[in-house]
This record gives sequence, C-alpha cells and structure tokens, in this order.
Amino acid sequence: MTTVAVTPADLDAAAASDVSLRRFLHGLPGVDQVGAEARAGMLATRSIKRGAKLWALDMALRMTDLTTLEGADTPGKVRALCSKAMRPDAVDPEVPSVAAVCVYPDLVPTAVESLAGSGVRVASVATSFPSGRASRAVRLADVAEAVSAGAHEVDMVIDRGAFLAGRYAQVLSDVVAVKEQCGNAHLKVILETGELRTLDNVRRAAWLSMVGGADFIKTSTGKVAPASTPAVVLVMLEAVRDYAEATDSLVGVKAAGGIRTAKDAIRYLVLVNETAGQRWLTPDLFRFGASSLVNDLLMQRTKQRTGSYSGPDYFTVD
Repeated sequence: MTTVAVTPADLDAAAASDVSLRRFLHGLPGVDQVGAEARAGMLATRSIKRGAKLWALDMALRMTDLTTLEGADTPGKVRALCSKAMRPDAVDPEVPSVAAVCVYPDLVPTAVESLAGSGVRVASVATSFPSGRASRAVRLADVAEAVSAGAHEVDMVIDRGAFLAGRYAQVLSDVVAVKEQCGNAHLKVILETGELRTLDNVRRAAWLSMVGGADFIKTSTGKVAPASTPAVVLVMLEAVRDYAEATDSLVGVKAAGGIRTAKDAIRYLVLVNETAGQRWLTPDLFRFGASSLVNDLLMQRTKQRTGSYSGPDYFTVD
C-alpha cells in the first residue's frame, strides 16, 4: 500500500506555475503496477459474512448512479429511469433508492421534475462529454446549462490530450473554471483512465483534479475501454486518502464502466474499506456508475431475503 506524504504548502507551491506543477506531479511516488494489481486481486478474494451481505447489497444500491447517455435518449426514457431510481423494486418498498440519475444537460429539467422531493440527486455530464474537445467557453456554457436547469452534480471530463502532452496548468485551470461555474453543484472530474495509459498518470490526474477543486474523481465516461478496473480504483482511493491526510478535505471516488454484478460491487466495497477506510463507505464519497448493475443487486438481494432467485425478467430493464 503506497502512501503519498504531502503538505498544504506543497499543494500551494504546485499550483503556482506550470513548472512547479509538473515538478510536484512527477515527484509523486511511482505506482508499482504489478503490486497494485496484485493487491487489488488479493482484496477481490476477500469474502464478507452472510449477515453483512444484505447490508453490502443495499449500500451498493444507494451508491449507484443510474445513467442514460445515448443520442437516442428521450424525456420518456428519462422519466422511466427516474421512476426506477426512486423505487428500484416496484413491489418491495424496503429497497433503497439509488444515489442519482445522470443525463445530458438538455434532459436535466425532465429529471429534476421527475425526482422532485425524492432525495435522489440529478447529475449531468458536461464540458462536451465524452471527448471534452471544445473551447473552454463552450464547455463552461455546457456546465451553466446543466446547473441553471437544476443539476445537483456535474460530471466534467479532463482534456486528456492536454494532460498527456504535459500541459498540466491548462488542465488545472479547466477544473478550477468548471468548479467555479458549478456554484453549489458538486463537481465530479472524469479522468478517463483508459486513455491515461499508466497508473502513474492516474495518480497524477487524480491529484491534479483534487487540487483544482473536484468533489469526486471518476474513472471513466463509460465510452472508452478499459473503464473501471480494481487497480485503477485502488490508486484513486489511495489518492483521496492521502489528499485527506494533507488537507482535511474529503474527496469521493466514482467507479464507472464495466461493473455489472453484485459480486463485482462487493469487491469494490472491500477495496474501499481496506484502502481509504470506512469513512468512504457512503454514497457521499463512493459511487458506482453502472446502471446494468442494479438488476443483479436486486436479484441477489431477493436471494438473501427469500432463499431463491428471481429471474432477470422480474425487474425492469433500463
């Protein structure tokens, strides 16, 4: 387990210029990729007691962001998704609602209206999702549209081209500008780890995003493979843990893309507990971006409560 020792003075100095920012990020301890993958694999073999499994299934549901980000999305599809978000199992009122519904900015008003008074948050992707390839003015207008329509959370994408070219100050400035545009909305910064190539870059992008004001760091748009992997999430969890140690600020982690089964979700919860600690076992600090995960969680929950499985057709299809 790698720990990064950083002081607030280090962070202030890092943000002062492009040169100092590069020096800070490349001065972070290198990630042992083999070691990170081995530790993540080892933690994946951990089992939890039967009595804790129902708690874990319910927690995973509460941590999930139901998402629809397709060109063919319609208000009707969003309303149906919101209904499922509030009541994942139509016949069991004890099943908890999910954390949020995530949509494109133009569909935020539909989600806000559908979820009013439910406690389920409305999230919106922005900044020319998923590529982020637009001028800053266009990306900030994207954010402004979502926030003015009532989004509680905004998911931005970093400019991976700028990051990989070493233009760290540009990326930091983007995050700062979007954070300011968010106002009271929480900012989730998507690293798109599948394009960052190395775990060292994942660690650097995570720290860069947090210095810029991210409330969450997120693995992926779900549009690029590989998306979320245990080793990537391990590195991100180490980053938020160490950032909290340096600043007393808690930043969340969202694992998005490729998480489809309850077994996968529980493995990630073990990873969270063993890496960042119990403080992160809350929807305020850990999320799943995996709509297809919900039905398997519901099936496993039914198995825990009744001793038998419900068929996959028993629950609504997203």
